[in-house]
Amino acid sequence: QVQLVESGGGLVQAGGSLRLSCAASGRTFSVYAVGWFRQAPGKEREFVSVIRSSSGSTDYADSLKGRFTISRDSAKNMVYLQMDSLKPEDTAVYYCAAQMRFGREYNYWGQGTQVTVSS
Repeated sequence: QVQLVESGGGLVQAGGSLRLSCAASGRTFSVYAVGWFRQAPGKEREFVSVIRSSSGSTDYADSLKGRFTISRDSAKNMVYLQMDSLKPEDTAVYYCAAQMRFGREYNYWGQGTQVTVSS
């Protein structure tokens, strides 16, 4: 079992920044990758970014490259999502999730943190 807790969401004006945090606990040594996803009202959940545990390699949704940065602190079992130049369309609930094996679904999810960007 892996437990994930997100924090850092809030209300920010367009053009501002937020840093989301994802605290992992439990069998974190077995986690292959941690991803960030988001879901806006009335829309499907979408992929934001991922960081892989062993290599530290990252991927981003094409539309978010250059504005969002994923990072980690392995010693603290933390994964971060730095979000810059925020736009109203970034408003969503942001979730972190753990993938236990390459190519498999994300098995564990946090409860989400709300990000609201005002225009």
